[in-house]
Amino acid sequence: MVPQRGPLLLLALSLGLACAQQTLEEVPVQPGFNAQKVEGRWLTIQLASSRAHLVSPADPLKLGLHSIWTQDEDVTFVLFWTGEGVCQGVNITVHPTGLQGQFQGSWEGGNSMHVCFVGTDYSNLVLYIRLEDAGEVTSLWALLARTTPGDPTWLEKYLEYVRELRLHKAPVFNLDGECVDASPTPGRAGSVRPGHRKPRAASPGPIPVSRS
Repeated sequence: MVPQRGPLLLLALSLGLACAQQTLEEVPVQPGFNAQKVEGRWLTIQLASSRAHLVSPADPLKLGLHSIWTQDEDVTFVLFWTGEGVCQGVNITVHPTGLQGQFQGSWEGGNSMHVCFVGTDYSNLVLYIRLEDAGEVTSLWALLARTTPGDPTWLEKYLEYVRELRLHKAPVFNLDGECVDASPTPGRAGSVRPGHRKPRAASPGPIPVSRS
């Protein structure tokens, strides 16, 4: 069985935890942002992190972003656990805050997550994610693109944030398509079958996470 992790931790592990803390007011957002235009498949191009050893290299599973979808005014990130014969989908949904390009969600115990769509031309995307877990605040910056290697102009924009905030580059993981049997329908976050998985010999144990 795939470990039962809270949505906050799942998203953090899939995209890579990051960075120097910023208030939401300090984070720019894309003018005229249209959430429906970010729907579809995305690849992670760059990650930045302030916790270089958050995830142990011995972790048996990896979590990768598959796609982003909208339903009504909500935005859903579709993720997949993969490794050791496992392919388990996870959907994490955030809701509009009333501010352009900003969304929020909550999970167990009232812990919160804010997502800011910093900049996008809808083929490239810079995300800022602020995570609060038991009173501890962590931030994330990620560069996504529809195809690899992505647009060098957007890469430079993203790297400006990395340099300014003195972030640490984090490992990038993308799904290879071997286990994901999904044909998403635009506008329907549930169209990716989150329960699909390949046969496996045994269920892995809990994923070790380094807190150093």
